[in-house]
Amino acid sequence: MAQTRRIAFLASTTEIAQAAEARLSARYGNVAPEEADLIVALGGDGFMLHTLHDTEALPAPVYGMNCGTIGFLMNEYAEEGLLERLDAAELTVINPLRMRAEGEDGTLHEALAINEVSLLRAGPQAARLRISVDGRVRMEELVCDGALVSTPAGSTAYNFSAHGPILPIGSDVLALTAIAAFRPRRWRGALLPKTARVRFDVLQPEKRPVMADADSRSAGKVVSVEIESDPGIAHRILFDPGHGLEERLIREQFV
Repeated sequence: MAQTRRIAFLASTTEIAQAAEARLSARYGNVAPEEADLIVALGGDGFMLHTLHDTEALPAPVYGMNCGTIGFLMNEYAEEGLLERLDAAELTVINPLRMRAEGEDGTLHEALAINEVSLLRAGPQAARLRISVDGRVRMEELVCDGALVSTPAGSTAYNFSAHGPILPIGSDVLALTAIAAFRPRRWRGALLPKTARVRFDVLQPEKRPVMADADSRSAGKVVSVEIESDPGIAHRILFDPGHGLEERLIREQFV
């Protein structure tokens, strides 16, 4: 028998998600996220990331129901038996990446990313990046359209589109992936320990400007970016049994 739960329903701005929130709230009740035992996010993957960022300081785990398109981080939408599904749901814990970026004007930008931190050229010419890992220069110059560092949770998103590897959740590694590398032309990236501290220095930033983003939140044009996993923050995500993030990551590789 399902336990009584205080649920906070949060919905994206789409008509479908807003209508779903109204129906579910009428059926199961709705409390503020600060008062909830569980948070149910209604939308797509983008809204799920937004919800996780907004509720990272709260103890309630987040259970997503897909009212969007891909829904890789979401469960199937269904209104029947929600309490039973929440009781049976399996927990996945994700640590985000912390980005520290220095802007062209010397301003420091700091942000968290659950999926990836990406650097992209901001002009007509390819970017030139120097890559250091744990204080040691590993590549003096990467000429490319950009590069990114991805968590396992984000490895099937932008990272995968850039031909980066899919990472199992329990692998404790990060993916460093080049975007359209020109030199070294065949360099596809590297797998790094989860504890690694990655630094990108932008070479010739005036002539070849580069922008940085953390989960699509822009830091603007930058001259350097440092990225590392933040073990002090744990995002708690719930999935239906047999459909957790680990299973989805494996399944995605056989599509």
